[in-house]
Amino acid sequence: MLHNILITGGAGFIGSSMALKLIAQGRIVTVLDNLTQQIHGKNPDESQLYCSIKDKVRFIKGSITDRNVFESALEGQDAVIHLAAETGTGQSMYEIEKYCSTNIGGTALLLDILANKKTSVKKVIVAESRAIYGEGKYKCDSCGIVYPVARTEKDMISGDFRVKCPKCNKSVNLVATDENSKLHPTSVYGITKQVQGQLVHCVCQALGISSVSFRYQNVYGPGQSLKNPYTGILSIFSNSLRQNHDINIFEDGTESRDFVYIDDVADATILAIDNDKCSGMAFNVGTGTCIDVVTVANKLKEFYKSNSEIKISGNFRLGDIRHNYADISLAKKILGYQPKYNFEEGLAKFCEWVLTQPIEHDNYKKSLDEMKMKGLYK
Repeated sequence: MLHNILITGGAGFIGSSMALKLIAQGRIVTVLDNLTQQIHGKNPDESQLYCSIKDKVRFIKGSITDRNVFESALEGQDAVIHLAAETGTGQSMYEIEKYCSTNIGGTALLLDILANKKTSVKKVIVAESRAIYGEGKYKCDSCGIVYPVARTEKDMISGDFRVKCPKCNKSVNLVATDENSKLHPTSVYGITKQVQGQLVHCVCQALGISSVSFRYQNVYGPGQSLKNPYTGILSIFSNSLRQNHDINIFEDGTESRDFVYIDDVADATILAIDNDKCSGMAFNVGTGTCIDVVTVANKLKEFYKSNSEIKISGNFRLGDIRHNYADISLAKKILGYQPKYNFEEGLAKFCEWVLTQPIEHDNYKKSLDEMKMKGLYK
């Protein structure tokens, strides 16, 4: 069993959950995290996520772009779970340097250290994202399996949000996206996650270090930041609904995602640590089903007994995909992964937790205004 585990971004939503599960298994966990305000708020030392782990792990506050800090964190480690990254599809389209420096630069630094300094690291696990697939996999009645390109601004302005065949331009039917599907991200965030995975697999193979990457779908659950207006649709909607603020649903409301509960994501990732069969492989982590956004909003509104109005606006963000859900058969076969929570069960646990939390200032409109100023929100 690999005993000493470094989690970069380990004070975040996904990382803190993994850290607690690994500690329960008797492993020694080191966390490297910069406690960014966007996730942890103005008083990060008091954030719930950080406080859940701070006395249970060796904690190093610092950036993954700082060589000295990273080298110190890697000392004595058997495995690295590399989660630290800037996350926000929309925000990535105008904070390009920040996303590339952190996501790509931080990963490059990790691998540079592994290549040039003697370490005890035997495995690197990296978080990719479903965003690397772009629109993902579809079936055209005329052309068969296709991988559509990003929808045009012209079509969406006219209210046509359909995904179309890149060959014949007919509407296409969504199917589950598997790991062999075409990688063609439609956002800077997606590009950085694709590069992270490629760098890790390429360099680790050359160094004789085992590597695994995970393509997480839309992760949600207790502990998700309620302060971050740039990512996490359930958290964003919850914060607005609790304040009876109206909800602005993009496009026509039928866009959909594969929502996967935090415990399932943590469990899937941990399954790879001691599995010798998965080296060099990438795995989707989701539920294998999709839920449309207006359904999500209505379920949340009902749970919170909110007076908010749910408005289907026709607005859209450039870089957003229409649909996506994962084929998880490979993770089931190789890792023994089996999601334990369906959406209704997970949503209830999430909402019950939200009601125990203070209501945060609603910065969602501010985030949209930022995108509108950059010409990315219509």
